[in-house]
Amino acid sequence: MEDVKGRVAFITGGGSGIGLGMAGAFVRAGMRVVIADIRADHLEQAARLLGAGEAVHAIQLDVTDRDAMSRAADETERVFGKVHVLCNNAGIAATGPMKLATYSDWDWTVSVNLGGVINGVQTFLPRILAHGEGGHIVNTSSMSGILPHAGAGLYITTKFAVVGMSEALRSELTVENVGVSVLCPGPVQTNIAECGKTRPAHLADTGYGESDKNRQQHSVSPLYMDAAKVGERVLEGIKRNDLYIFTHAEFREGIRSRCEAVMAAVPDTDPDPALMEAVPFLLHNPIYSRTS
Repeated sequence: MEDVKGRVAFITGGGSGIGLGMAGAFVRAGMRVVIADIRADHLEQAARLLGAGEAVHAIQLDVTDRDAMSRAADETERVFGKVHVLCNNAGIAATGPMKLATYSDWDWTVSVNLGGVINGVQTFLPRILAHGEGGHIVNTSSMSGILPHAGAGLYITTKFAVVGMSEALRSELTVENVGVSVLCPGPVQTNIAECGKTRPAHLADTGYGESDKNRQQHSVSPLYMDAAKVGERVLEGIKRNDLYIFTHAEFREGIRSRCEAVMAAVPDTDPDPALMEAVPFLLHNPIYSRTS
């Protein structure tokens, strides 16, 4: 989608942080944008910052609510018409060692970080395909979805799943004129530490009470990237149809080490030609080409 002017974007988690950064970049590029967010206060602040008017529309939305997602899609089409860009960006982080996690911690994390992406795709993809004008889907993962680390196992599990889902979806949609990117940001100035404020009452049982409290007491480092810069990077990625959208060069060596570890684990034996012929789809996937 090299030409985005006049196109319509729907962004979950659009009221603050990275979602708001995307919205700003899209509006400046001449797009019309729906910002959807569970927090009404964030939507109000975002609308003021974006200059809500003909180019911006706000919808309060819980991405785990499938019926509400469908109503949001209907409202978007009533206000702006066909959706061309879907950004499944809403996310939460219940962090701490997995040994302390409760089922409620798992259910909340999975329902938002993975379930929200699934609900967005299930709701909007048929509509994008139906209008036949092409489009693009951006699913927000994290560098934690590429480079795992201790202390955030639940979050990492969902973010790895989003990477795999995005790669599979891109494989399927290449012939449909719909691009798919997975956004893997490094440290960004967001308010994800406040996500506990939106935790549903029926999933309140947590093993991370102390870590949540500590996170909320620490301010975001000024060294973290401005969310507006991430938004511009996402816009570039959409225009170039990038599979991966990374934000930080500082992770280059970590990514290289992961790739080298994967390659080093491949058996050093001659491949079986018969098996190669039987499973060609596993041998080379065109989505990993920059020209796909």
